[in-house]
Amino acid sequence: MDTQTKARVTKDVANKKITVVKDLDADIKKVWTAYTDRKMLDQWWAPKPWRAETRELNFKEGGHWLYSMNGPNNERQWAKMDFQKIDAPNQFTAIDCFTDEKGTKDKNMPSIHWSNSFEKKGDGTRLRVELIFDREEDMKKILDTGFEQGFQMGLENLDELLAK
Repeated sequence: MDTQTKARVTKDVANKKITVVKDLDADIKKVWTAYTDRKMLDQWWAPKPWRAETRELNFKEGGHWLYSMNGPNNERQWAKMDFQKIDAPNQFTAIDCFTDEKGTKDKNMPSIHWSNSFEKKGDGTRLRVELIFDREEDMKKILDTGFEQGFQMGLENLDELLAK
C-alpha cells in the first residue's frame, strides 16, 4: 500500500456531510490504537507545527476526550469529543465541539457528528470518517477554519507514526 497517498475528501453540502477516506499501511489494531491511546493521539492529531495535548481521555461509550491543539506561538484551541457508540476495532461515533479548557462548549462554533470506521484492506486499513453537520452553515463554518487542510496534515502525521 502507498503510505503517501492523500486522504480523499468529499463534500456533500446538500446532505451536510464531509467524507474522508484514507488507506493506511498498518493493520486495524494498530490504527485503532492510534485513535484510542492518548500518547499516540498526541503524536499525530494536530497539523504541524501545532501539537495535540490530551487533558482527559476516557475511551468508552459515554466517555470523552478533552484535548487542546497548541500552536507554535503558545496559542491553544480546546476541543472535546464525546463518545457515543464503540464497536472495537471496527467503528466508533462521537460528537466533537470546540470548548474552553474545562470542556464547556463554545456556543459560537457548531458541533460535528463523527463516524469513524476501520476496514481491512489488503495488509492495511481503510479509514473512513464521516462528519455530519446539523446545518449547511455549520459545515461552511468548520471548513472556513481550515479543517480540511488541517485534518489532511494530521492524517499525514498518522502515516509517519504508523511507519515507526
